[in-house]
Amino acid sequence: MILLKPKLSTYISLSAVVLMLLLGLILMLKDFTYSRSFGLWFYLVGCSLITLVLLMLFVKMMAGWRFISAGKEQVVIKLPLRGSTKVYPVAEILAWEEETVLANKREFKQVTLVFKDRNSISVSNHEHESYTEFISYLKKKAPKQWVKPKKS
Repeated sequence: MILLKPKLSTYISLSAVVLMLLLGLILMLKDFTYSRSFGLWFYLVGCSLITLVLLMLFVKMMAGWRFISAGKEQVVIKLPLRGSTKVYPVAEILAWEEETVLANKREFKQVTLVFKDRNSISVSNHEHESYTEFISYLKKKAPKQWVKPKKS
């Protein structure tokens, strides 16, 4: 059984960024409360931007928190924050495609699976463990559903 789970290092680094932004927001609000060394527009714009980035990071972290296991002719998707588990037989995969992007001399890969009930999931090699084993499983069990990349 192949288990794709989020990499701990990804969530540690995202949590560190969230904590730094939260600390910056707290310090900005404290400065506004006690000394008001800048104009009101600075605090309004700064706090709004920091809050927006914090919310986007929280949503990114929560949406990516999923566990996918593949084996025994099925793919199981567990979303702990929603409290749901979906089991898809391999035969219910409509299509799957792997995208590769080369950036900063590093290769980023992402696979997208589409199921018969029109649900889809995306998994990347930098955010999940056991990515290559999952791809080899898909190539072995669902080769006809593979959407091969077009050559330009």
